[in-house]
Amino acid sequence: MLTAPLQLPKRLVFLLFPLVIFATSCFAAERVQCASLKSRILAKPVGYCAMLPPSYDAQPGTRFPVLYFLHGLGGDQSFLVSSGGWTMIEDAWEQKHFPEFVLITPNADTSFYINAKSGQVRYEDFFIREFVPAMEKKFRLQATRKGRAISGVSMGGYGALRFAFKYPQMFSSVAGVMPALLEQLPRGSQNAGFTAFFGTAFGSPVDEAFWKANTPFVYARTANLAGLKIYVDCGDQDNYGFDGGARALDKLLTARRVAHLVHIYPGQHDWQFVAQHLLESLKFQAQAFGK
Repeated sequence: MLTAPLQLPKRLVFLLFPLVIFATSCFAAERVQCASLKSRILAKPVGYCAMLPPSYDAQPGTRFPVLYFLHGLGGDQSFLVSSGGWTMIEDAWEQKHFPEFVLITPNADTSFYINAKSGQVRYEDFFIREFVPAMEKKFRLQATRKGRAISGVSMGGYGALRFAFKYPQMFSSVAGVMPALLEQLPRGSQNAGFTAFFGTAFGSPVDEAFWKANTPFVYARTANLAGLKIYVDCGDQDNYGFDGGARALDKLLTARRVAHLVHIYPGQHDWQFVAQHLLESLKFQAQAFGK
């Protein structure tokens, strides 16, 4: 069943979801390492946070799987810590709910993780050519498809699905938590709101042809996704209509007979929804690592 058309709010206060709920007063642990990487492609330093599992220091000879976790609009590299998500993950590891891995979040501003139409911000090139190789040199990571996964929330869910579908040889699994998916561009007065909401990565005003050419749907229709584990969840009352996009992706992957999980749960587009289902998506990806 399709949902109602996208209704953009008049005031985009939180830009996809509030990150201040459950805020912590300081970074949770010495196992959270935040720094920056000087990017030649972006011509500036790019911040990131790496969250190391409990046994990382105790097992100096071990290389760990890595999950690249992409933030949403309004967030940055520290969002898992500032939102309380990191504490949830630490507790899950302590209770042995799933195996350990490294989580790394790069700052992406409002790039939507693509090479912008203007050509000025080549975030996709940065992430694939610079960031992933640099992290595999800096940390003890399994630099293989089996040991590499990608996930994200909202804008980050869009980016994670797009990266995984475009570069399926790189990742063992992908998870989109309430990903910012729209199968069709909003029309009429809503198009102006779309530009304000999604920023200028797709052009200003939005270039419809460029937007369509860069959605995860493009790659989901044709890519060889064999072996890629795919997870998506979204609220049935998503404030931006992204549940419609999740349903459309489910229909597309089903028609292609690509194995996947798409869950439409009760909820809206907010941190409460993320908090309810974050560990479920992480457990799915931990199992995909094969431990």
